[in-house]
Amino acid sequence: MNKTKKIGIFDSGIGGVTVLKEILKVLPNEDYIYYSDSANNPYGDKSDEKIIELSENIVKYFIQKNCKAIVIACNTASAKAVTYLRKKYKDIPIIGIEPAYKMVYDYSYDNSTLVMATKGTLESEKFNLLYNKYNNHKTFLLPCIGLADIIEEGKKDKIERYLEENIGRYRGKVKNIVLRMYTLSISKKLY
Repeated sequence: MNKTKKIGIFDSGIGGVTVLKEILKVLPNEDYIYYSDSANNPYGDKSDEKIIELSENIVKYFIQKNCKAIVIACNTASAKAVTYLRKKYKDIPIIGIEPAYKMVYDYSYDNSTLVMATKGTLESEKFNLLYNKYNNHKTFLLPCIGLADIIEEGKKDKIERYLEENIGRYRGKVKNIVLRMYTLSISKKLY
């Protein structure tokens, strides 16, 4: 059995591959396991307890697979489960992505912004702390119910139709849109 230590990365779907792509640029010589929980996608409409349960099951799987660090590449799981997981699994670094709303504050504070996220992310304490800290009172929050499923299907026409129906009303009103931008939050050093 291969005892090489790996880095585990998971998302509720395939979107976290973008996180893996960025990590590969920084740590190209590591071994990785990517876990897409498409069977339970999307996480955004699930209860906190269910999100924690699903996330913990994946963390247990990664530990069995000899992972030395775990990256939660899912906004909702990061918002709802990362604190619990870090407390329970103190011996392994658990890295969560953070809503990128602060980036708007840093680079475009005076402009209007549309934040598109799952309902679970927008309702999470983690997001709301960030939002209230950096709110310029020119921000619209849009819970994107069903968007993750449509993206997973990969049908461009369905995605375009969804976006037109849901964000068309913001055309000309916003300068920034936050969707899948992220920053990594590390609880402890990997090395």
